[in-house]
Amino acid sequence: MQDLNSVFLIGRLTRDMVLEYLQSGMAVGKISLAVNRSVKKNDQWTDEASFFDVSLFGKQAENLKQSLVKGKQIALHGELKQDRWEKEGQKFSRVTVVASRVQLLGGKADTSSQGDQQQAEDFPEDLPFSF
Repeated sequence: MQDLNSVFLIGRLTRDMVLEYLQSGMAVGKISLAVNRSVKKNDQWTDEASFFDVSLFGKQAENLKQSLVKGKQIALHGELKQDRWEKEGQKFSRVTVVASRVQLLGGKADTSSQGDQQQAEDFPEDLPFSF
């Protein structure tokens, strides 16, 4: 049986996307996503945020550069990736999300542009949640 590595997240960007290029010329977009959940503490409901580092690649990263700005709400589908490295004899690791699809939702930077609509159409309709 093959393992499963799939993640769906909806959250808001904590900063504008940073667009870089690999030596091969491929675009890499890096964003940070805050995802809130409600937790009950002492008979009070409060929001608790989790923060995720996300990478986008290729044309998707280039096309979304202007739209992925701080405060923008997005939905994404992707997979988890664990990076491991060693520095001065000490081992480190970090889990990030590699996005395969991104849909622009509402948010502070919300605009009604044709680019937003095109990205929304590319997102799969059969997700286990609705928007």
